[in-house]
Amino acid sequence: MSNPSRGRVLIVAGSDSGGGAGIQADIKAVTMLGGFAATAITALTAQNTLGVHGVHEVPAAFVAQQMRVVLEDIGADAIKTGMLNSPSVIEAIVRVLDDVAPHIPLVVDPVMVAKGGARLLQPEAEVALIEQLIPRATIITPNLPEAEALIGKAIPDAAAMPAAAHSLLGLRPKAVLLKGGHLDSSELLDLLQTPEGETRFVAQRIDSRSTHGTGCTLASAIATGLAFGKPLRQAVAEARDYVRQAMLTAPGLGQGHGPLNHGWPLNH
Repeated sequence: MSNPSRGRVLIVAGSDSGGGAGIQADIKAVTMLGGFAATAITALTAQNTLGVHGVHEVPAAFVAQQMRVVLEDIGADAIKTGMLNSPSVIEAIVRVLDDVAPHIPLVVDPVMVAKGGARLLQPEAEVALIEQLIPRATIITPNLPEAEALIGKAIPDAAAMPAAAHSLLGLRPKAVLLKGGHLDSSELLDLLQTPEGETRFVAQRIDSRSTHGTGCTLASAIATGLAFGKPLRQAVAEARDYVRQAMLTAPGLGQGHGPLNHGWPLNH
């Protein structure tokens, strides 16, 4: 049987035992948007809505092996990375990308800190992320704390976001989606910056504690759009719409930052 020509997404990220973020959220998002999700798991986490309680790393060589066997058989139309944790894992991923996937669109979600505050990226891995992986990215999707860590500057308000997005573009991804969800404002601004210009996505903030996995879900939804050959701006716009509806219809599970309703299209 021949492979489908579109919609295959290889996700390289950590597992969330609570099912709200990480690989679990990624698979749900890709599937609900009509794509096919394959995975290379980088770490196992003991996690729920209250936080990350433990992390068990997967050896870098095995992360690379997961990627290779998928790419050499099933193939991929887009690749998304999430939690990577260590420099050895990032270096192994980069070698696979260079060897067998140099031209496949790459969405890099620079996961550094969990919603509850637990650090998910070793400090020494930040250098590998910035120098080796980000320059290969079709788009990176940092939130404000991640962006501040990447450029070494504070982003205190929406007025500072365009300059920050330009600084992030200086790290040599093809595009940047700077997410403004951490700002204390009633209006939410996400800024898509490319060498050709910027696109502003503005919406009213949703007052909800069901925000666990929003970053993972958004990046995977963008990757799915790219895997179907959609232009970048369209992929970002549709991914934001998907996440917003998933927040609005969230099931309200858990005592902390609850998961989204990834399956909302089933009821529409």
